[in-house]
Amino acid sequence: MTYHKRNFIFSFFFKLVLISVFGLIVFSCKESQKPVTVQTVSSPNIILIFTDDQGYQDVGAFGADDIETPNLDQMALDGAKLTNYYAAQAVCSASRAGILTGCYPNRIGIHNAMMPNSKVGLHPSETTIAEMLKAEGYSTGIFGKWHLGDHENFLPTKNGFDEWFGIPYSNDMWPLHPQQGPIFNFGPLPLYENETVIDTLTDQSQLTTQITERSVDFINRNKDTPFFLYVAHPQPHVPLFVSDKFKGKSKRGLYGDVIMEIDWSTGEIIEALKKNGLSENTMVIFTSDNGPWLSYGNHSGSALPFREGKGTAWEGGQREPFIVKYPARLKAGQVIETPVMAIDILPTIAEITDASLPQSLIDGKSVWKILTGESKESPQEAYFFYYRVNELFGVRYGKWKLYFPHRYRTMNGQEPGKDGLPGEYRMVDLKEVELYDLENDVGETTNVANENPDVVAKIESLSDGMRVRLGDALKGIEGKETRKRGSVE
Repeated sequence: MTYHKRNFIFSFFFKLVLISVFGLIVFSCKESQKPVTVQTVSSPNIILIFTDDQGYQDVGAFGADDIETPNLDQMALDGAKLTNYYAAQAVCSASRAGILTGCYPNRIGIHNAMMPNSKVGLHPSETTIAEMLKAEGYSTGIFGKWHLGDHENFLPTKNGFDEWFGIPYSNDMWPLHPQQGPIFNFGPLPLYENETVIDTLTDQSQLTTQITERSVDFINRNKDTPFFLYVAHPQPHVPLFVSDKFKGKSKRGLYGDVIMEIDWSTGEIIEALKKNGLSENTMVIFTSDNGPWLSYGNHSGSALPFREGKGTAWEGGQREPFIVKYPARLKAGQVIETPVMAIDILPTIAEITDASLPQSLIDGKSVWKILTGESKESPQEAYFFYYRVNELFGVRYGKWKLYFPHRYRTMNGQEPGKDGLPGEYRMVDLKEVELYDLENDVGETTNVANENPDVVAKIESLSDGMRVRLGDALKGIEGKETRKRGSVE
């Protein structure tokens, strides 16, 4: 065989091998190809959508048959629906403090709902989710309601957020409230851009749309870096407002219209993720701060099948709809029944982002294994339900819920409010310990304390330990581990 012939054969086979290898590489790439950005190989984005005074049954996936919520329902199908999720407390400021810091609100001195011109707020030493993630290189933004102190020392931009657009406290803390306005002499409701008041509101009908537009813009601007987006809707807290595009659309009146617009907002945010190739690597959470404000009748939500609503430790006051979607790591279509509380969200986010937990003691524990389906056991032995300043009302322990004697409000037997005006609550004294089996009695109708003395004794023992740590104003116990809230005085 001549030299040239041998060379030709060698060259032919060499080229054939190269073509085959190249083809395999291309085929492999096509098989695994997904929208690629800088973020697909870095920390996941986190979006927390947080509504105000929304009831458990105000989403189709949680039982609503008179409000259309296609985006939230699809989100539940694409991710996980938690049926035993609890807000940190049954009132605005305390609930927000709990989810943002991973602490029981009374541990950090946050109680009730802060009023305008408050001299107190979230202490600068506390670490929010925003501060935790900002230390990991995340961009952070909040669009909506803050309610953890309206003094300049406590604004979102002083608590880890790069930017803020929204209102500093509840949307009813304004002079147009038919009852509270004259009593508290409220000033105009301010609308903030970062630390500057850019407007005062007399009409809130465009606020949900504005919050949505700002949120979408934030996603678009931060598509190449990890981000934490906190969408804190002021609605459906009264007074109810909705834009013309959803007015009169639902079967549940104005309240249902408002929920439909919030559902639309969620859809816009999810669509922005898709357009930027961020869907797979983003965890989106949807939940609310506490149950419905039942005294407002047709302007309040539904906590059914649970008992009572906002301002109580009964299930209707703190059990909330919770949906989480994270396609890269969470299996679609899950229904999770293991109890989880808002205090667990910060440590869970810390685990999936490899962020450092706050140096100060927190109460929450990561529930990541529950979300992935690896475990059905809660990392918490029990959850403790405080209210008012620092009063331990109840405890969730496994399938059991125990209540201690306390005073609570109810609309049971009362004339409900209508069209924006509230009805009047009746105060009730719970005079003895009551125990409920939530697996068989979600409506908390049958007290089974006498039939289960060992369970009562166990929960009382756990509660004694918590009282030592966090206190109990009902028993005059101050608590050894409580921290002070921020003060400008």
